[in-house]
Parts: sequence; structure tokens; C-alpha cells
Amino acid sequence: MKYTCSICGYVYDEEQQKIPFSELPDDWRCPLCGAAKSDFVAQVPSQQSVAKPSKTEKPSMANTKDEELQKLSVGQLSALCSNLARGCEKQYKSEEAQLFRELASYFESVTPAVKDPTVELIAKRLKEEISEYPSLNSTAKDTGDRGAQRVCVWGEKVTRMLSSLVERYLKEGETMLANTEIWICTVCGFVYIGKEAPQICPVCKVPSWKFEKM
Repeated sequence: MKYTCSICGYVYDEEQQKIPFSELPDDWRCPLCGAAKSDFVAQVPSQQSVAKPSKTEKPSMANTKDEELQKLSVGQLSALCSNLARGCEKQYKSEEAQLFRELASYFESVTPAVKDPTVELIAKRLKEEISEYPSLNSTAKDTGDRGAQRVCVWGEKVTRMLSSLVERYLKEGETMLANTEIWICTVCGFVYIGKEAPQICPVCKVPSWKFEKM
């Protein structure tokens, strides 16, 4: 039986490892991205795969009505503009990137503080975001937007990693951060806990020098 990390795609092959996945300790972690054991899913044989729903069953941006659109908060607008700035940087559009950074900074400055913030609230919000990615990815595929599909793939993996780290923090507390460092990929936002940054980002595959120590 094989088990795949839902975050970085690492495959644990019981036949090669000689240890059943179920017998691994609860605190065992993915050797590539550090994800928890609970973030692994069993591989399903191809003949058991579920048929994909027809395109008529999926939402399409082409016929989205104005009342179906969601109004973003200033905090969401700040995050959106920040991500657009990074996208412009990758396309070598420095002027546009700077404009988006200025917008992101403005929206961040007027973002109200969260009332009664707790780690439990963050954990809940992250799980809610993860549940929304399938429909987002479906819409991106329907419209043939490869850039949006990549955003969905990277975004879901990064969000799953954050959720995994938050759940781990709820169990271990501050001891989780003892004698270690926190690294973040400046390209995709992947967060890694370890004394050194990973040689290659498990999500977007950039080298370690693209990571910043927080």
C-alpha cells in the first residue's frame, strides 16, 4: 500500500519502507515537508477512480451573475494585491508590482484588528478555506485558466501545511518551536519548521535561498 502526502506529494511505499504506515508513530512527519502523518492519504487504484462530473455540472465564470460575486474585505484586498505584486515580479513587470505593493500596504493599514483572535479560530478558518479549493479549482479548469489552476494547487498545499502546523501547535504548544526555526518561501508562501530551510520548496520547487527566516 502507498500513502501520499497531501501537501508535497511525497509517497510512502510500505513495500519499500518495510514498515506498515499504520505502525508509524503518531508524531512521524513527512521527510520532505514536515507534514503530519494525518496529512497522508492512501492511494486508490486507478480502476476505482471516480468518474469526473460533466462540465455542465460545474460553475463557470462566464455566466456568473453580479449577485453571486463576493465583496472582499480590506484585509482580503491587501492579500490579493500582495499576491498580484508577486505575480508581476515573476513576469518582470516591476512598475505594476510596485503599484500593487502600494495598494496592499494601504489596505493593510486600514484593516481592522480581529476581535478575540485565538489559535482555535485560525484552525477553523484554515479548514474552511481548504474545503473551498475543489470548487475553485473546478472553475479554473472550466475556464481554461492555467494560471488560476496553479494558484489553486499552490494555495491549497500551502493552506494545508498551515492547517497542519496550527493543529500541531494546539497539541504541543510553544515546545513545538523550541530549538528550531520558522522558514517561509517567498514565492508560494510555504511554511517550514526546521533548523535549516529545505533544499527545494516542496510546493513550488524553488531553491532554499528563496526562503526567509522569520
